[in-house]
Amino acid sequence: MPSATTTHQTPDVRVPAREPAAASGRFFLLLIAVCTAVTAANIYLAAPLLPLIAHDFGTTPSAVTWIASVAQFGYAAGLLFFAPLGDRVNQRPLVALLSLATAAALGLGAAAPGTAALAAAVFVAAAATVIPQLLVPLVAERAPAHQRARHVAAVIAGLFMGIVAARVVGGLAGQAFGWRWVFAGSGVLTLILGLATARALPREHRRRTGPLFAGLAALPGLVRRSPDLWRACVRQAGMFGAWSALWTSLALLLTGPAYGLSTATAGLFGLFGLTASAVAPLAGGLVDRFGAAKVVRSAYLLAAVSVPLFWLGGQVLIALFAAAVAIHAALVASHVANQTLALTTTSAPATANTAYVVAGFTGGALASTLAGLAFSHWGWSGVAAVAGVWLVLGWVTTAVRR
Repeated sequence: MPSATTTHQTPDVRVPAREPAAASGRFFLLLIAVCTAVTAANIYLAAPLLPLIAHDFGTTPSAVTWIASVAQFGYAAGLLFFAPLGDRVNQRPLVALLSLATAAALGLGAAAPGTAALAAAVFVAAAATVIPQLLVPLVAERAPAHQRARHVAAVIAGLFMGIVAARVVGGLAGQAFGWRWVFAGSGVLTLILGLATARALPREHRRRTGPLFAGLAALPGLVRRSPDLWRACVRQAGMFGAWSALWTSLALLLTGPAYGLSTATAGLFGLFGLTASAVAPLAGGLVDRFGAAKVVRSAYLLAAVSVPLFWLGGQVLIALFAAAVAIHAALVASHVANQTLALTTTSAPATANTAYVVAGFTGGALASTLAGLAFSHWGWSGVAAVAGVWLVLGWVTTAVRR
């Protein structure tokens, strides 16, 4: 697999070696999906715990919403520097090293004496927990061409299961044991699953030529030369931004005066994320059959319906239920379609995947930051407005450029 994206660069040479038997079986795919779930949960670990963190540090929940945004910015930064290495270095030691770094950062976060130290630990943990985006290109590369989207969808289902776990299990465990124990426990799970996955990855030796971070320098040119990749990046940034604005602010609505729920009860709202488990395989089959563009178009229509439902959910709980199901279904369908397109549109899938996921998480981080400010000034209506604007930007920007 070439890691360079311009004709004057010398591609890296991958020399295959003996692979573990699990690398070609269902167990391998299952292990990757579980590892993806555990590591992806780290990005969203702080969101359902914000009320507990605020109480511990003697402040208000709205004053610590920025910590959830820090995690997304950290993940985007980690993607820029670490994910392109999947085209250039042996992934076994890379996954193991990142697992160790994530676990250490979560441990420091559990012992943080204040919000600044916690934010720093969250940033480092999120930056190092880019393991899912190293594994997805590998799965796509090894899958049969006619089932590629289905295999990618299986890993994406694991990713969204991790998001559900972060909100549901994190909220329940935080209420029972405190938010610090949630951080510590997640660090232990990340270490165990990360090292197990690293051991199961296929052995390979790559003769690298050129700078280690050449993939990072190649990102702008790669996106510029591939209209399909550019479109996938922008559309997912809009979709993920809308989802992030609503989902990272939801705990503030549910535990606030409107509903007055406990952190544990509010965390149960994450169960609606189980929608992703059913939608991901379905979306994968639809992409393989009808193509990515039609699936993304349908996902945007569903997300557009969910935004006014979320706004109504500020006063009507049943509307919030329906909106939560709709936004998760839209997000995962869009993600399966756009990521499959990003992985197959160039000859450097790890680098292309980096551009795609960085765009998505940057859009999400910006939207969740604005949503926190909007909630402080205009309440839940402001959050819904931010989500709507992000959807419009994501679709209109790609619709006008051919």
